[in-house]
Amino acid sequence: MRKTIVPVTAEIPEIRAERRPWLDLEYIAHVELSSEDPEYPFENALKDTSLKSWKAATSGVQHIKLSFDKPQAVKRIHLQFLESSLERSQEIALYAWAEDQPRKELVRQQWAFSPNGSTSETEDYYFDLRRVRSIELRIDPGRHDQTAIATLQSIRIG
Repeated sequence: MRKTIVPVTAEIPEIRAERRPWLDLEYIAHVELSSEDPEYPFENALKDTSLKSWKAATSGVQHIKLSFDKPQAVKRIHLQFLESSLERSQEIALYAWAEDQPRKELVRQQWAFSPNGSTSETEDYYFDLRRVRSIELRIDPGRHDQTAIATLQSIRIG
């Protein structure tokens, strides 16, 4: 018998969640977008190797809603944002709809981008959601500046 003694820590669920494969969103979900720059389509944010991100066509608050063909278990949502040229404050919020349940806010986060400091925001959230029908990401790219354009470098759901 081979044994490994693994001490119980807060990191154990995260380690296990990281090993879970990402959902193939291109094939199992439909996306609704409030706007999209044709040069920066949402599919860019689904690819690991994309040099381009998704970008809104209009300024202000944007909504990205992913609706799954079949209910999914969601254990992790990984988001990455890049902003290398502008100083701005951004707020994001994640929502989920489980089967036969109303919309639930999962998290709300603010971030300040600075070309001379923080140019990248990476958020890695862990959940234990079951029978999820939809996930929505709301991006307020400028908080009080309604001229800012939303971008999303990558989104992964597992």
